[in-house]
Amino acid sequence: MQEQPPYSPTSSDEDKSKGKGRAEGKKSVKEKGAGRSVGGKDETRWSLVAAVRKAGGKLGKERVTYVCSNCGEGSSQWWGMCRHCEAMGTLMKYVPGADSTASEGSHHAYRSWIPQKSKEMVPQSLQQVTKGVDQSGWRIPLSGSFGTEIARVLGGGIVPGSLILVGGDPGVGKSSLMLQLASIVSENIGVGESSAVVYVSGEESIEQIGNRADRMSIKSRNLYLYSSTDIEDILDKIQPLSPRALIIDSIQTVYLRAFAGSAGNMTQVKECTSALLRFAKLTNIPVFLIGHVTKTGDIAGPRLLEHIVDVVLYMEGERCLSHRLLRSVKNRFGSTDELGVFEMSGYGLQAVLNPTEMFLTEHDSDSEILAGLAVAVVLDGSRTFAIEVQALCVSGSPRSGEVVGIPKNRADVIISVLMKQAGLKLQDNAVFLNVVSGFMLTETAGDLAIAASICSR
Repeated sequence: MQEQPPYSPTSSDEDKSKGKGRAEGKKSVKEKGAGRSVGGKDETRWSLVAAVRKAGGKLGKERVTYVCSNCGEGSSQWWGMCRHCEAMGTLMKYVPGADSTASEGSHHAYRSWIPQKSKEMVPQSLQQVTKGVDQSGWRIPLSGSFGTEIARVLGGGIVPGSLILVGGDPGVGKSSLMLQLASIVSENIGVGESSAVVYVSGEESIEQIGNRADRMSIKSRNLYLYSSTDIEDILDKIQPLSPRALIIDSIQTVYLRAFAGSAGNMTQVKECTSALLRFAKLTNIPVFLIGHVTKTGDIAGPRLLEHIVDVVLYMEGERCLSHRLLRSVKNRFGSTDELGVFEMSGYGLQAVLNPTEMFLTEHDSDSEILAGLAVAVVLDGSRTFAIEVQALCVSGSPRSGEVVGIPKNRADVIISVLMKQAGLKLQDNAVFLNVVSGFMLTETAGDLAIAASICSR
């Protein structure tokens, strides 16, 4: 009888034993890792890896977004030009999760200046809110010709607790406007009351502001000046004064310590504005913000800034001319069709009593001088203005002419209509058109004056 060979494990048995050995090896490695502590804590390496992956996302990477600093439009990748506003080099890197820690720190920072009574606030009925308050009690009145002109733009006065943004080109007179407004509110001319107003500048020292106030003959005792760029410091310092109004010059120069980035970047401008809005609503103190503008005339910073504030005012005017226009672009408490007219003098801004004739020039009754001139009456907001249009036709000139203050395509259409319908031989003439005082005539109501000035030549 033949002896059986000794038993040897089959290939399947070998695979099972190897798999069992690998499982035991993995288990031992995991147990060893679980037995270790990192930094003397009970957290294991596995929990740390899971925490990192959870914070970074599924693949542990940051979610990066590129946001345009001009219009606030977002994009998933960087482009040399913003696809929304077509601005060059304005896309900035933004990590959505990077502000979570900063937001918590900012929340604790707010507690230093939030009034304690805000925690006791409860919903109130409409009758309780409006009881004993008439319509005039909802606004801070502004007296004098200067104050009346600003009150017209704001809709009747300053609403307590409102956040007002004032923009304009550099050197147009925004700081002078706010300094004069601060003087009127602090003295409350014509009402018989006085109250503190704080003017905070992040661009000038208090001595420089005082020198400018002296040139403008501002002697208010209740006007307080302060120079700082830290929002938390500003709000802490003004609390004992209980001011009737707060002016920040400018929003692009202030910052919050709890948020990363320098003053003026997108995050700082948005968060500082939100903090000042919260302060205004809780304390019922109106806050004025002076804002810089970009090359296109928009207020610098994210487009969200104009949605946060209650009122947006634009100050317009040419540096070489004395007149200034204060226009309401957004107003939650009044009409946006109002317009304030001022004139810059050596003592600051003065209200124009008769703005209808401010764009006209003085002429004699000589017909030779009046040839080529016409007057158009246009409506801007709720104000009417008489605008003078000048025309000059030069025959045989190789130049095609120039147009100032009138859209070029509209001027070409009017000239073509005169050639076709009136039979004027203007094809060989160079036509020059100008609107006096730098006014931009965009309304079609001025077309007749343009045609009349050309025909008179």
